[in-house]
Amino acid sequence: MEKILIIEDEESILMALEDDLALERYEVTGVREGSGGLEAALKNRYDLIILDIMLPDISGFDICRELRRANITTPILILSAKGQEIDKVLGLELGADDYVTKPYSPRELLARIKALLRRVHRVQHGAEFYRFGTVEVDFKRYEVKKRSKPVYLTSLEFALLRLFIDHRDEVLSRDRILDEVWGKDVYVTGRSVDVHIANLRRKIEDDQTNPRFFVGVRGVGYRFTG
Repeated sequence: MEKILIIEDEESILMALEDDLALERYEVTGVREGSGGLEAALKNRYDLIILDIMLPDISGFDICRELRRANITTPILILSAKGQEIDKVLGLELGADDYVTKPYSPRELLARIKALLRRVHRVQHGAEFYRFGTVEVDFKRYEVKKRSKPVYLTSLEFALLRLFIDHRDEVLSRDRILDEVWGKDVYVTGRSVDVHIANLRRKIEDDQTNPRFFVGVRGVGYRFTG
């Protein structure tokens, strides 16, 4: 049974989420305070974290930042009433894997949750090791090293890297990347692809302004040359 942590201060939303996910046979833990949610995420293992942004004691953005700084690789789905593009981009740049705005469709949210969990399983069960440049990728251990030093990737960034490695030297359109990584039953825009590719470049490329491995193809998408 997969475990999901929900950090949400609105009791009605938290209860609805707990009921919906329990019906899908997930083991759910709900926390209404940001500090308590952060502590739970740091101390316990979860398969997914659903995170509100506007919490009474600590911002969800700060929680996301702290979890990624602590190298917690658990997928994070932000669920927030803050729906402006700048908020979505900030959440993704801080390491969130997906961003859903309130009010939300329960069916869409469930589809995104399932897509995130499928993505993790695909990465874990693919080829075990790959090396390019000074980068070593151990998919079995969920580890990346650059010049023998650990590099932190989110679960979605791992899935992107898996896709690029499997299709080395192919030009992948944004639509194909969205379908392969996010899933055909989940609607997100090409902007999400660009943000996560930028994060990969920042972490892996020696010069992210002049990328060697994750090369943009104008008007189409990206090509991996590793």
